[in-house]
Amino acid sequence: MCSFPLSPQIIFYEDRNFQGRSYEVMNDCPDMSSYLSRCHSCRVERGCFMVYDRTNYMGNQYFLRRGEYADYMSMMGMNDCIRSCRMIPMYRGSYRMRIYERENFGGQMYELMDDCDNIMDRYRMSNCMSCNVMDGHWLMYEQPHYRGRMMYMRPGEYRSFMNMGFSGMRFMSMRRITDSCY
Repeated sequence: MCSFPLSPQIIFYEDRNFQGRSYEVMNDCPDMSSYLSRCHSCRVERGCFMVYDRTNYMGNQYFLRRGEYADYMSMMGMNDCIRSCRMIPMYRGSYRMRIYERENFGGQMYELMDDCDNIMDRYRMSNCMSCNVMDGHWLMYEQPHYRGRMMYMRPGEYRSFMNMGFSGMRFMSMRRITDSCY
């Protein structure tokens, strides 16, 4: 384990209310099943993490910041327990993302540099099917006002949300993961 004092840290527990066996994570973990048979609560000591209800960073995603999640399944409406997690690195630069109406960067394009609580109201855009994250780390939500299922976006090109397993899901709001989250 890394001993640097500012390293992100999350502790997972097999049972609710921080009971049962635990497993400490300070970086990405694609499959927690070899460490815990189940996971129903966690405590984020430092940093921010995305947790997933399937292995290899698949399935439903949930953003966790510093705090205690004694029974996150009922708090977040999760059907299953956490199976993988990804550490979100601290970022203090500028933020820039281009969103596109269609797959493969087609249709209308808009560039965001700040949060957008409703792409329909701001841009008259009814759908977002691909994006290019140039700077920063972002959360995209299926409903306006940062509600509903979410997806973590780090710098890179995302040509098709449908090919990423998000068929039938539209992204209607976007939020930067800023240092205030830490």
